[in-house]
Amino acid sequence: MSEAQAGPKTKTAKEVVRPTKRQKELLTFIEDFIAAHGYSPSYREIMQGTGHTSVATVSLHVNNLIKRGHLAKRDRSARSLEVVKPKSTTEVGITTKQLKASEEKWLVQKVELYFKEAETEPAISDQQLDRLYVLIGALKVLGLEGAAQAFISRLSELKKRKDNNQYSV
Repeated sequence: MSEAQAGPKTKTAKEVVRPTKRQKELLTFIEDFIAAHGYSPSYREIMQGTGHTSVATVSLHVNNLIKRGHLAKRDRSARSLEVVKPKSTTEVGITTKQLKASEEKWLVQKVELYFKEAETEPAISDQQLDRLYVLIGALKVLGLEGAAQAFISRLSELKKRKDNNQYSV
């Protein structure tokens, strides 16, 4: 019996059809969104993020990506898209200077807390100064130069205060 007589060839579970260019953009957007927010985007967010003009088009692409084995979706659940084989786990690693805005804010607030603690102490220990130097260095390494510069002047004042306390008896 020939292939024509046997009917159309069915895909096995291991065969995954590569996405089209537009579907690849959509897949990348979904994966990046999940990495940034911790949950999957809504169809409207996908539409706005990828430049599509209708939710129906996004739905069509998402359904095709599900059929092709690139996305999975839980039934009757909002924001339930999952990338089947995310590239981020294999291709993209942690790089320096990779912080979300919320992480930057948290880090600067944490450094601020340590500075306030040191500034309210009657005497500053070498350990506190060392901690503050390390924190400023961490800000620089993570690309938060502006924040680091703002703390350097305060660190200089603390160091002067420590030196003055050390010599006064």
